[in-house]
Amino acid sequence: MPKINPRIKSIDDLLGLDAAEERPIEPTPSVSLPTKNTIITLPPQAIRAFRGHPFRLYEGDRLNDLVESISEHGVLNPVIIRKIERDEDGFEYEMLAGHNRQNAAAIANRELPCIVKENLSDEDAWIYVIETNVLQRSFSEMLPSEKAAVLALRYSKMICQGRRNDIVEELKRLENPDEIRETGTCGIECHKSKSRDVVGAEYDLKGRAVANYLRINELITPLKRRIDDAEFPIVAAVQLSFLTEQEQQMVDDVLSGNEYKVNEGKVILLREYTGKLTPERTEQILSGEFNRKPKKSTATAFKVKPAIYKKYFTASISQKEFDSIVDEALALYFAQKGQESEQEAG
Repeated sequence: MPKINPRIKSIDDLLGLDAAEERPIEPTPSVSLPTKNTIITLPPQAIRAFRGHPFRLYEGDRLNDLVESISEHGVLNPVIIRKIERDEDGFEYEMLAGHNRQNAAAIANRELPCIVKENLSDEDAWIYVIETNVLQRSFSEMLPSEKAAVLALRYSKMICQGRRNDIVEELKRLENPDEIRETGTCGIECHKSKSRDVVGAEYDLKGRAVANYLRINELITPLKRRIDDAEFPIVAAVQLSFLTEQEQQMVDDVLSGNEYKVNEGKVILLREYTGKLTPERTEQILSGEFNRKPKKSTATAFKVKPAIYKKYFTASISQKEFDSIVDEALALYFAQKGQESEQEAG
């Protein structure tokens, strides 16, 4: 659970809002919110999860501890949501930061204090989602797919560095307002590109590692979960990322019904067939059947006893002469056996 600074007496203090600006309201089909940040209270079920949320939610004891705490004390740290157009399921709010608190609050049957963001672009929404997780835990502790999402955001050409810095500073103030330092942003110029080395330096990664994570980010969600669960190595995940979404789904379907081991050799072969993969071919490759060489039939070797050899052959006979004599003798032998069988039958 986030630590609450004892000097912060209320959410008003945390956000620097006047009492008049705090407007707890009940969710209604249509709520008009002011343009400034507003604190409202909502049931967790009224907020949809961020679409494409790349981070795993708490499970097991960690979730149980959070549920117990929220049951006793409520949600102390407000979540961050954004106002959206009413979607097909009736949602008007989308979660940006606080998915675990939302999940635990739903189980504990407690409402959520929410900071509402309006008119937020999808790019800025992604920054909130990614940066809150980066601020709350170490990058090294993240799962491979989570690292991939973080690095993809950093590398993305659509993110304005100045805008990202503004959002990060705001999140730091919400997380620990007393420790924030006054720093300027990089300006309003958007960086059109970042080298992998520059991005990697921020996380003590080489450019090649960054490139691999960027490829992993191209996997479909079920395959990302498999790489997180260490079902196959990162090098295999990189090769799988070059398959089309439909082909990746074929791979996941085959793996879901079997316990095939996935290695780099198999996925390289899958990639060679991209564009013409079928479920049957995918099954053959992942099972190992497609690349399995037929076993060579080996005839039983017999040795000629020395006594028999000396009886019919001289020491100077060549291998070729020996093979010819044996072949001719066997032909005569089986021809005679055939005649005897015919006579017995007649």
